[in-house]
Amino acid sequence: MKTIHDFNFNHKKALIRVDFNVPLNDSFQVTDTTRIEAAKPTIIKILEDGGSCVLMSHLGRPKGVQNEFSLQHIAATVRDIIGVEVQFVANCVGAEAEAAVANLEDGKIILLENLRFHEEEKKGDVAFAEQLSKLGDIYVNDAFGTAHRAHASTSVIASFFGENKCFGSLLAKEIESIDKVMTSGEKPVTAILGGAKVSSKITIIENILDKVNHIIIGGGMTFTFIKALGGQIGNSLVEDEYLNLAKDILAKAKAKGVAIHLPVDAVVADAFANDANIQLVDTTKIPDGWMGLDVGPKTSEIFADVLANSKTILWNGPLGVFEMEAFSKGTIALGNAIVAATKNGAFSLVGGGDSVAAAKQFGLSTAVSYVSTGGGAMLESLEGKTLPGIAAILNA
Repeated sequence: MKTIHDFNFNHKKALIRVDFNVPLNDSFQVTDTTRIEAAKPTIIKILEDGGSCVLMSHLGRPKGVQNEFSLQHIAATVRDIIGVEVQFVANCVGAEAEAAVANLEDGKIILLENLRFHEEEKKGDVAFAEQLSKLGDIYVNDAFGTAHRAHASTSVIASFFGENKCFGSLLAKEIESIDKVMTSGEKPVTAILGGAKVSSKITIIENILDKVNHIIIGGGMTFTFIKALGGQIGNSLVEDEYLNLAKDILAKAKAKGVAIHLPVDAVVADAFANDANIQLVDTTKIPDGWMGLDVGPKTSEIFADVLANSKTILWNGPLGVFEMEAFSKGTIALGNAIVAATKNGAFSLVGGGDSVAAAKQFGLSTAVSYVSTGGGAMLESLEGKTLPGIAAILNA
């Protein structure tokens, strides 16, 4: 795997695909700088080598050129985080961009305008990718969040750089972290799969059955498994069309010696609201008119024991509706158990939008081994899919 550490960027212009798809408020101020901060090590390494950086990214889902999605809004934030002046260029291809790059001095940074202002980007247009390729000597992909897209700037462009292409620090860490869970991690390996629906996690479960020792299941998907086993789930979320599949998954896991841990108690409510009436019940005996919205304390104890004896941990999905305080305790307890296991030497990877949001909300992000920056890309990696943005660099 070729990374930026295999290159000396002295007097070289690095064309870096970053993921600066960051949230903005009504005043166009960046409200979460995580993705910009994540790209900093790559940018600093190149500048310290004596090279220069040409940054390209998308922002949002614009339809043509729309000011609200202009990367000009984030240039000052990038400057503040990197600590180097950032020159914004109002296009990402063409004469203006090429002239700016031609005049770019070592140690300087250019930020190009939103790639998705050109429809050719998402189409993976070869001519557009070739235009982009003129803007650097070495291509660096550091955008894990878009690595699962076969877009012009993430996969097609790599073919124009021959051997002069590599992964940035962030993307290399993402690949290494997922590899630790999927292939090289110390056993026992535990995967925590939460979230609302079994249907969205089927391919992940099937792909990881040969790679893990334990699977902890939580969130709304719990109740499809509980019902499949004959339990009473009241008004809890369920996918009736997946009941047989849930049984099949449990049977396959048993045959492979993988322990599946389902919640044994649940915090149930008579409405989907923070101020609903709640009670604690056995997960197999939820009364009619009540729905499971969090795991109970017995479940938290069982899950904590499993994690305390794990050496590699993947957390993908919350255990309850953690956005509501009344149903956040299970997810908080899980996060604390992962942190405790990490302190005792386990490797812990947090990935998937809701898990990352929970880790941030409860102040756990810095206490786990790695927090992934890519939701969709992370899920496709766990499903065993080849990501175009990664394959383009590996297939030199």
